[in-house]
Amino acid sequence: MKRWKQVPVKAKWVLLALIFCLLLLPWLLKWFSHEEHKATWLWDASIIAEQTPEIISFSKEQGVNVIFLQIQDEVSDDTYRTFIAAAKVAEIEVHALNGHADWAYTEKREEGLAFIERVRAYNAASAKNERFEGVQLDVEPYQLERWENEESRVIAEWQDNMKAWTEAGEDAGLYMSAAIPFWLDARQSSGNEGTFSHWVISHFDAVAIMAYRDSGQQMYDLSKEELDEADDLGKKVWIGAELADTHEGDHLTFFRKPISNMDEEMEKVFKLGSTHSSFAGVAVHHYEAWYAKKNGIPLARKNDEQK
Repeated sequence: MKRWKQVPVKAKWVLLALIFCLLLLPWLLKWFSHEEHKATWLWDASIIAEQTPEIISFSKEQGVNVIFLQIQDEVSDDTYRTFIAAAKVAEIEVHALNGHADWAYTEKREEGLAFIERVRAYNAASAKNERFEGVQLDVEPYQLERWENEESRVIAEWQDNMKAWTEAGEDAGLYMSAAIPFWLDARQSSGNEGTFSHWVISHFDAVAIMAYRDSGQQMYDLSKEELDEADDLGKKVWIGAELADTHEGDHLTFFRKPISNMDEEMEKVFKLGSTHSSFAGVAVHHYEAWYAKKNGIPLARKNDEQK
């Protein structure tokens, strides 16, 4: 105690500041690592049967903490269990992915409910480390002809379906998210209850904005309104990046650009997105294209091997 009293006041403050910084360091590291989290979509679930180690290793290296994995009838539950268990060891969540454009229609509501029930039943029959953390629905009715002539009616049906699906998901203890286009903020919800994007965000735990551009600034700009809405609602938002060949214009994808270019633009998204409490990270579409681009080789698929 005597020696502490002999230490100059200025030195005491420096020492106390150093101790304070050291105490904060673990929290700061955790905060910054969270900001760099990524998600990815994996559509060809058949590859997990033989490529689980590669998929998990690659995802971990790229900072992925969520994989949206499509549910396919030809993939056994045991195969999904093995994959999810391996992902959890790597601290990666796996969410069950499905959806069709016509699921927005009233007559297709039961298909969405059946999918959620399938995930619930799978989880009930699986060990804790083998369970899906949530469900992501990818429903895009604007790809179909009805949208052009009956947009308002389709939105009303779509909303009713989403309400039923999110209630079923909540009852099943599932984290519910949806992939949505960036322009939903330019549509009104049914009943004029604000923007359609606000309505969707309010009913899901999170959304992934398909803000597909080859510029980080543009990706953020296209997602900003949804980020603001999610900030207010206490929900989460992934900003989507496209890496596949969409045949819709090079400005929508990083397909023909060096992988380093996508990494640089994603860093811009992280910097801009970090100003929002709702920002969950960048979601890359999709794993198969990402792996091939990063490694300079195509990713083997079962149907390719059979040819």
